[in-house]
Amino acid sequence: MSEELLREETTEEAAVDSTVETMADLEDHFDDANPWNLVASYMEQGTVLPVKVEGIVNGGAIAMVEGLRGFIPASRLSLSYIEDLETYLLKDIEVRVIDVNQAENRLVLSAREILKEKEKKALEEKIANVKVGSVVTGKVETLQNYGAFVRLEDGLSGLVHVSQISQKRVKSPQDVLNVGDEVQVKIIGVKDGKISLSMKALEEVKEEPVEKVVIPKSESIGTSLGDLFKGIKLD
Repeated sequence: MSEELLREETTEEAAVDSTVETMADLEDHFDDANPWNLVASYMEQGTVLPVKVEGIVNGGAIAMVEGLRGFIPASRLSLSYIEDLETYLLKDIEVRVIDVNQAENRLVLSAREILKEKEKKALEEKIANVKVGSVVTGKVETLQNYGAFVRLEDGLSGLVHVSQISQKRVKSPQDVLNVGDEVQVKIIGVKDGKISLSMKALEEVKEEPVEKVVIPKSESIGTSLGDLFKGIKLD
């Protein structure tokens, strides 16, 4: 076989290989461009997606993701019960994909997890700013056998252990406190995100009255025979 023919065959094989690679690349591109594959990757990666609520339906809301119609259950729109879903119409929110099924044309979204994460972060920031030793005002929100939970002015809650309610012995918090009582407390500790409070630390320490004892001078302590027999008549 001549050198020229070998060169032509090699060129043709290279062209075929190039075509095969190009087709494979195109297939990969088509897979990546498939919106169902995209939303599936969003679910796997936990991607936060900004969307607009474009419709309200029975039991939830509708938002579009990559051209697909996504359903947000009412229980996944907020951390609390929503009285009127219509208030969410055209509202911008952040969601994650939590369920994808192309065969059933199902795409389910949720905002709840993101809201929980934001709430937790905000709480951690508030607790980080709490200063041990500071005195604050709060309201008793619940009573337990072991103490009282007090809602503070900044929205945080702390526990006044039964041993920290008063200098006097308290058998049960219910004996001295009621839900809704406004109390002044001292922050005595913060550990693992929990705030310890004390009412006892703010009570004035009442000192027992000290009896004043007058000690006579040394020269007045001694007695003499004259003092002993003074006023005694001898027959």
